[in-house]
Amino acid sequence: MLVSDIDKIIAGELGVRREQVAKAIELLDDGNTVPFIARYRKEATGALEDEQLRTLAERLDYLRGLAKRQEEITQKIDEQGKLTPELRAAIERATKLQELEDLYLPYKQKRRTRAQMAREKGLGPLADAMMAQETQSGTPLSAAAAFVDAEKGVETAEDALAGARDIVAEVVSEDAKLRQQLRKKLWQTGTLQTELTSDKDGNQPEDAQTFLMYADYSEPIRTLPSHRVLAINRGEKKGCLRVKVAFDHEAAVDQMFAHIYRHKCIFTDELRAALEDGENRLLFPALEREIRTQLTENAEAQAIHVFGVNLRQLLLQAPLGGHVVMGLDPGYRTGCKMAVVDATGRVVDHGVLQLTKSDAEREASAKKVLALIKKHHVTLLSIGNGTASYETEQFAANLIAEHHLSDVHYLITNEAGASVYSASKLAKEELPEYDVTIRGAVSIARRVQDPLAELVKIDPQAIGVGQYQHDVNQKELAQALDAVIEAAVNHVGVDLNTASPALLSHIAGITATTAKNIVAWRDENGRFTGRRQLLKVPRLGPAAFTQCAGFLRIHGGSSPLDDTPVHPESYELAEKLLDRLGFSLEDLKSKDDLALLAAKRKLLTKDKEAALAKELDAGLPTVHDILDALVAPGRDPREDLPAPLTRQAIVKLSDIQPGTILRGTVRNITDFGAFVDIGIKTAGLIHISQLSKKRVKHPLDVVSVGDILRVKVISVDEKRGRIGLSLKDVPQEGQRKEARA
Repeated sequence: MLVSDIDKIIAGELGVRREQVAKAIELLDDGNTVPFIARYRKEATGALEDEQLRTLAERLDYLRGLAKRQEEITQKIDEQGKLTPELRAAIERATKLQELEDLYLPYKQKRRTRAQMAREKGLGPLADAMMAQETQSGTPLSAAAAFVDAEKGVETAEDALAGARDIVAEVVSEDAKLRQQLRKKLWQTGTLQTELTSDKDGNQPEDAQTFLMYADYSEPIRTLPSHRVLAINRGEKKGCLRVKVAFDHEAAVDQMFAHIYRHKCIFTDELRAALEDGENRLLFPALEREIRTQLTENAEAQAIHVFGVNLRQLLLQAPLGGHVVMGLDPGYRTGCKMAVVDATGRVVDHGVLQLTKSDAEREASAKKVLALIKKHHVTLLSIGNGTASYETEQFAANLIAEHHLSDVHYLITNEAGASVYSASKLAKEELPEYDVTIRGAVSIARRVQDPLAELVKIDPQAIGVGQYQHDVNQKELAQALDAVIEAAVNHVGVDLNTASPALLSHIAGITATTAKNIVAWRDENGRFTGRRQLLKVPRLGPAAFTQCAGFLRIHGGSSPLDDTPVHPESYELAEKLLDRLGFSLEDLKSKDDLALLAAKRKLLTKDKEAALAKELDAGLPTVHDILDALVAPGRDPREDLPAPLTRQAIVKLSDIQPGTILRGTVRNITDFGAFVDIGIKTAGLIHISQLSKKRVKHPLDVVSVGDILRVKVISVDEKRGRIGLSLKDVPQEGQRKEARA
């Protein structure tokens, strides 16, 4: 692979034109961010999307690393005087690191091996004679007798043959083509086998019960699902499982023999013996490690992908704006922590309620909550789903029913990460006057008002919308989730005058330090009235401004364009487009004029848009995006998504019978199904086989985190706390909208 071919390779993988990739690489190398390129450089890249650009950037790093490694390997082999034109060509053709390392293996400096010691004893020529297979007369022992040398440690002819076999075993085991063939064969025909471990007395580890399904388990490597690979890895790490790869070793030796066999000679049996030893001692153990590593890497990549998709959908849930919310963080011993936040997220009241002790305390808490509802006009109770959540929900439902609070609803909120946030440095800076427990209740309240703004304050790994997230590569997981958050935040946009430093730091081109500087400037100088004021913020220069400006919104600023995704570099073009349509910037402040503009926008066909773009000497994608942005200043793209499901009455486990139809919210998605909150403490599981009458490749193809579904109960196991659900034969209410951009 030549460095000049990198754009060609990536273009083929993405199924796009080479020129698109070349331009995207140029933009990335110039320091532009993925969100900026995806949104504001569509003409240059041919409208490559955010996800394509991120894949492109990953492959670019990989292939550049590969090219660098090719140079290093070529140089090292050349220094040994062993670089042939054929080997150089093979190295240049390699497109995978594994393929490259296979080629380098015979020339790689390694620990002193049996083959190296045999060569030091002068047995290389005997091994070469074995491999040449040309000796037809005599016996192996007679041929080996000439290499007996007591001073070198070769006492007998048998010793000489053993050393030569060691050399042959290593040479054949390091053959790049053969390794590739057997690696593929192992992947296609091998099986992964597991069994429970036990000590000499038959006692099993403490956690062994968790892995009972793997007590005597076997599955083909090629069909192992990622969640099973990670579960097996966890069991092995805990010392509960013994894991091995089963393979037809005899067939592998046959293939190795066929690879080198020319014709029968006196060394034929010695060759076979050497290959059996090489396969057992060198080749298979190496391939087994590679296969296990590959299985783990694939499984981790899938787990990280699922986590990322779930997180994106969670972040992009529709906000319940306009509500005064009472956040309830349930608990038994320490009581239920309570915080009331107004429609802007400001804390207006807080306290502790005793809901699980005496009747008198519960009654006193009810009076307190009623008084706060009336005082602050609370319309929504956000109840954390942790310990004592069920009892807190009973309290809320009874309160609403007994006092006929028709304007008050409640919902169960995933409180994952609330305790992590409440004890964080960020929470202390934001809410210094409140106890750590009250901060958790504040977070539970705010995360229904604006999930994105609140959840970005929490380590995404603590949110818990994935599978085996603690068993995957933590660095890769963190990088992937950071990319998801960046994509989500920039997709929605951020209010420059209300955003926290945590939210601002995820905007393209803005670092954590710059985010703090923006808030500090805002605190000192008052609200921003125009985007260009950002240039007055310390350490936010023209380059950073170019990257971030289009993703920052100013409501009620000096220009209506500051409240749209239109980039400042295109303001002049936007005004010209408005003029061609018979409007001005001032018209964007009038609802009636906006309605007229929207009507005109709908009448613009692709041909008319193209004509406008040509007339104004502008790119068609940019013109299209500006027209869409002009008709809806201040629009939040999450408005198109279904609002979270709120309730006024509780569902009891005893009320649930197979066949019951319920409404619920998808809380988490894994490879094997989707977990749905149906209004009780226990989440129900829709197994992948129950998602559709048709075959479903992955649950993400059917449902998304945040989807509100009608589900049928198909099984209830109170003892094990499991509820089985199904979507089959259950008509849904309207069209479900995925939380994907």
